[in-house]
Amino acid sequence: MAKGADRARYDRLVGEITEHDVHYYVEDSPVVPDAEYDRLYRELVEIESAHPDWVRPDSPTRRVAPEPRSDLAKVRRSVRMESLDNTYAKPDLEEFDRRVREGLPAGASPAYVVEPKIDGVSLELTYAGGSLVLATTRGDGTTGEDVTHNARTIRAIPLIAREKSGFVVRGEAYIRRKDLAAVNVEREAEGEEPFANPRNACAGSLRQLDARIAARRRMRFFAWDLVPGEDRFEAHSEALAWIGSQGFPVHGLERRCASFTEVLSAIDGLEKARPDLPFDIDGAVVKVDRYDERRALGSTAKAPRWAVAFKYPAERAVTRLLGIDVQVGRTGVLTPVARLETVKLAGTRVSQASLHNEDIIVERDIRVGDLVEVEKAGEIIPQVVRSLPEGRTGAEKPWRMPPACPSCGTAVEKRQGEAATRCPNRSCPAIVRALVRHFAMRSAMDIDGLGVKIVDQLAANGLVSDPADLYRLKDRREDLASLERMAAKSADNLLEAIEESRTSRTMGRLVFALGIPNVGAVAARGIAARYPTIRSLLDASPPIVEDDLSGTHGIGPVIAASVRTFLEDPGSRSLLERLERAGLVLVEERTAAGPLSGKSFCLTGKLSRPRARVQERIREAGGEVHDSVRQGTTYLVAGADVGRSKTEKARKIGTKVIDEAELERMLGG
Repeated sequence: MAKGADRARYDRLVGEITEHDVHYYVEDSPVVPDAEYDRLYRELVEIESAHPDWVRPDSPTRRVAPEPRSDLAKVRRSVRMESLDNTYAKPDLEEFDRRVREGLPAGASPAYVVEPKIDGVSLELTYAGGSLVLATTRGDGTTGEDVTHNARTIRAIPLIAREKSGFVVRGEAYIRRKDLAAVNVEREAEGEEPFANPRNACAGSLRQLDARIAARRRMRFFAWDLVPGEDRFEAHSEALAWIGSQGFPVHGLERRCASFTEVLSAIDGLEKARPDLPFDIDGAVVKVDRYDERRALGSTAKAPRWAVAFKYPAERAVTRLLGIDVQVGRTGVLTPVARLETVKLAGTRVSQASLHNEDIIVERDIRVGDLVEVEKAGEIIPQVVRSLPEGRTGAEKPWRMPPACPSCGTAVEKRQGEAATRCPNRSCPAIVRALVRHFAMRSAMDIDGLGVKIVDQLAANGLVSDPADLYRLKDRREDLASLERMAAKSADNLLEAIEESRTSRTMGRLVFALGIPNVGAVAARGIAARYPTIRSLLDASPPIVEDDLSGTHGIGPVIAASVRTFLEDPGSRSLLERLERAGLVLVEERTAAGPLSGKSFCLTGKLSRPRARVQERIREAGGEVHDSVRQGTTYLVAGADVGRSKTEKARKIGTKVIDEAELERMLGG
């Protein structure tokens, strides 16, 4: 059929599929079933394969680059993409309105536009002659990264605009919650960690060198600005209407407000609508509408005086605690997890929540059967905030940690001064599985394809009893290939990934991969700097190692004692000896050059993504990571629930305190 297809049929297919993309990705109202869309798309691919000279630049197949890019080029923009000041309370908004009025001529009555603050990644799209020629991230506002190859995979972004002149549109790339769930299922099946939230998924996807990976992430886009809008219109609201008329997706949730009272009403309305939106918003943005008033107000060195972001509190919901299950981690720590009556929270259905440890359960008087309040603040698993004792009937039961490990039956231990309860049996099946998964994770030995289900099968079939056994799987290829959902090709891919980890990882990654209690990725690098080989660790006596590490910059007595305890354990020494016999080739640590070169960071509080991954990204960008705030630490990155001690110390010694959003901007996200 493709050979006999005519050019008219090809042109009709391009137009028809593009129109379907608009219905699906822009208007969110598909008019044909997925199967019909796929059939049309396959036909288009077949015609282009048979007639490569027909391929149009706006063809839907041109959205994905055929090969990975080797870098992300830096692009300097002529009009700075400014950050916004954040506010968290209505009096702060009133103060913003007062400053705006004071900055305008006497008697001025500014109109505002209130828009949802979508929890995504800002993009700037440049069009020349109506064609998309450049897409860049925010970066530091003036300089961003060229992600055109990935932006082209976002079907909501027009490759060819209706307006044929040159212009620039800014907006937000985002991922809907249900799409993130599907992406995370795929990642876990491939042995990768799930994304913590849609924003993290989107940021990571846009920075992929391989557009084929980005194309699988189901990203979408909303436009929210025309640059410079004042060249065409008198007000931002007029520019927004024009953007929508040009075929760009707009959320339609903006509201023009003639008074500050209307601003407050619009913000409240967005917050009420928030749970039912298919995408995450974490606040509202308030902007002065008229461009001449914006020019009169100007900007500070950091942010415009004519706009502000109002951040909503974390979403909470009330449900019933049906039971408490116990999970056993890689260090043997038993973690209680709440089993909940399913409730809708932040647009998703929640049936589990973290309870942290037994002490918190007792302190908050949380009982099985209680009505409880749960909160979701950028985490995959929500947290139980408190119980509601006023709703008790008398049937509720206090909970205590079981006396024996639920996996192996060994009596549990609770060390003096620690909140954690542990299983001391290193051969515990749950510990083995968790340790092997940890060993293989990206920030450790980075073994692609070694996901939860594969590890469980390896352990259940006696193929792996600790991480060192991974390097013996090459001798049991047939057994490996016989596992469910494995087969020969998958087995070979996994063996190849294991071999790669054997020959190209650093000692710091290996130390982190060992799962030593209290030893994170930063401390592991410090330990590796002092003991750069497996043999050097084995040859030094544990007391000497503890003394050496206690004097190492950035490693305190708790970490040093943990390493000593690890090395005194015969099972740990046996693991190290077998890893050494496996012939691990440990390469030298390399310091990357990048936008964070010369800067150092300390992380504190609850972060929206795994801490090890954030630390890795900082180092990849040339930055240094400190375990604690000390003289010379450039930035303290403060997540949620931060205590005062670190922030006060930071300010005292001149370390700047920033949030995750600011760090993301510095990284170019």
